[in-house]
Amino acid sequence: MIIGTVKEIKNHEYRVGMTPESAAELEAHGHSVLVESGAGLGIGADDAHYEKAGATIINDAAAVFEKADMVVKVKEPLASERAMLRDGQILFTYLHLAPDPEQTKDLVDSGAVCIAYETVTDASGGLPLLKPMSQVAGRMSIHAGASTLEKGNGGRGILLGGVPGVMPGKVCIIGGGVVGFNAAQMATGLGADVTILDRSPEVLEKLGTHFEARAKTRFSNSANLAECVAEADLVIGAVLIPGAAAPKLVSRAMLSTMKPGSVLVDVAIDQGGCFETSKATTHSDPTYVVDGVVHYCVANIPGAVARTSTYALNNVTLPHMTRIADNGWQAALKADEHLRNGLNVCAGKVTYEAVARDLGYDYVPADDFLS
Repeated sequence: MIIGTVKEIKNHEYRVGMTPESAAELEAHGHSVLVESGAGLGIGADDAHYEKAGATIINDAAAVFEKADMVVKVKEPLASERAMLRDGQILFTYLHLAPDPEQTKDLVDSGAVCIAYETVTDASGGLPLLKPMSQVAGRMSIHAGASTLEKGNGGRGILLGGVPGVMPGKVCIIGGGVVGFNAAQMATGLGADVTILDRSPEVLEKLGTHFEARAKTRFSNSANLAECVAEADLVIGAVLIPGAAAPKLVSRAMLSTMKPGSVLVDVAIDQGGCFETSKATTHSDPTYVVDGVVHYCVANIPGAVARTSTYALNNVTLPHMTRIADNGWQAALKADEHLRNGLNVCAGKVTYEAVARDLGYDYVPADDFLS
């Protein structure tokens, strides 16, 4: 199989779909790897690193799309990239389709086979290709929030950990999954006053056992959420419904109860955001203010630490890349129900139920394409 990777073109996105080490692994399996020139510079891998791994350097993305049987990326393809997809071509990347009707339509129209990292599952019910980026985003959400709280960046002028004689900042984390857990690790490490909200008793028990007195846990109902948001200096939105649009948990009315200069960091923005006032921002212009509350809604937070993120991502995507390349997408998906759950769009049909429901498409099960 010919497998291609291209330079990411989203604002300040420095990750790359394939490391030189991944390229070497695929070449060792007898496949041909095409890499757009300069695609790996953001992680410190130049063209020579890929050539040493056996890959062929291609001067522009269009030629990669034209020649590759499978295109491996990090972020969802932008409009110019979607226009280069063709019938039957495999696209393996993050897609986050539920809040993105334009992308979904283009992928349906392309006839491509689109496998989304974020809906591939594992035997424990987890999302193994989303997990490493959720870990990075959760940890970075505290970095971003702490910086945004500085007065010069529009915040209240709060140091999250405080100092002797001065109370620490209050952090409210909505969602106790991978993002929330990692955010709490960072926030408690800084000495902040941390509260984590979740609706699962099992998750709350796990968090309570792990953090003990270093973080408080509360059941996430309307009253508790409203109280925590009102008291917080920093709110982290860390909710996830796999493949579906994020629920809007923090309403605009709640902003009026928050202190001026408080900060919201919406890690769920890839799925539409969990704050009513959220809109996607970029690393070059990351914040905006609504009713005195600073919003940080960067849609590719892990791109800021591209090398760490790329290697963490390739650790989990490479085995799937290899199986798809070795066996073809139909056989690979037929043999692995968890990889099959990643199929979101195929041959002009939407094959992920939550996406079909949220965007008004007829749902066609992935099994229909695997006979």
